[in-house]
Amino acid sequence: MTSDQPLIVTETDLDRLRRVLDQHGSGRNAELAEMLEAELSRAEVVDSQAVPPHVVTMNSTIVFEDEDTGERREVTLVYPQDARSDAGRISILAPIGSALIGLSVGQSIEWPLPGGRTRRLRIVAVPYQPEAAGQYHL
Repeated sequence: MTSDQPLIVTETDLDRLRRVLDQHGSGRNAELAEMLEAELSRAEVVDSQAVPPHVVTMNSTIVFEDEDTGERREVTLVYPQDARSDAGRISILAPIGSALIGLSVGQSIEWPLPGGRTRRLRIVAVPYQPEAAGQYHL
């Protein structure tokens, strides 16, 4: 992913994601864990009650748009054990999951595809964010 844009991550998400990295940081998920760790290392960390409602946090529902095709997709960003791509539940360890965390509505990211290609995705909306709904411990 290429983005110099600011990322915002809650303290709670950061703590939980560090545990995910500890659990999945080796073996077949090592490269994916490294991608997530790189994203988290550049994030601004805020209290869960202070995160703006337009920021992608864990368990948020996100609408993003492929800037090349105009295609929109709605997904929920979840922990690895809750992922079900057929139901739109994308793991934080998937390349797109680690790309989405901490972005705000209006921001764009370059998403790597197989074969060295990339897609540019823009966050259109965050229709549901747990913190904005007062659910701080999902």
